[in-house]
Amino acid sequence: MLNIIWLLLLASGIIIAALNGNIEVVTEAALGAAKGAVEVCFDLVGIMALWLGIMKIAEHAGVVGGIAKLMEPIMVRLFPSVPSDHPAMGAIILNISANMLGLGNAATPFGMKAMQELQRLNHKPDEASEAMCTFLALNTSCITLIPATIIGVRLSFDSSNPTEIVGPCIFATGVAMIIAVSLDYWFRKRSPWGRHR
Repeated sequence: MLNIIWLLLLASGIIIAALNGNIEVVTEAALGAAKGAVEVCFDLVGIMALWLGIMKIAEHAGVVGGIAKLMEPIMVRLFPSVPSDHPAMGAIILNISANMLGLGNAATPFGMKAMQELQRLNHKPDEASEAMCTFLALNTSCITLIPATIIGVRLSFDSSNPTEIVGPCIFATGVAMIIAVSLDYWFRKRSPWGRHR
């Protein structure tokens, strides 16, 4: 469906530009956007390499493990169907830890591993389990303490204060996570459409 929407947007833009006799504007915009995207990517490579390196150092120094230990009591309550010693729980905790540090790229492999492990625990393989839904809600709305990628993008566009986003980002992602976890709980336990019927 998304591909169809993108196709319609592109086709309508080209048609309107052709009707107005400005078809060269489409070509210039496409090439300019492609060049800008490559420049931003090159700027982000260094920043992401730095933060991924810091994440690796933190992992070896035990910081990530410490965060994981702090989060374990909460995770056990959020995922009652997942045994605390199961590999899924470890992958979930590592994914959430990486997201909290603003390292979405580092969090992705942990997220995929978590979903694979949760699927092994799923008694209905054709349907997402409660644990999978909870993990998806947490993964997409996780609080971000250090928005490294956003800071990197702001740096690449020569922001005078690229870190000013930290406070609002913590607030916005914190509120998003509370709402996501609350709605997940309500749909599972309180909703008339929940599975407890």
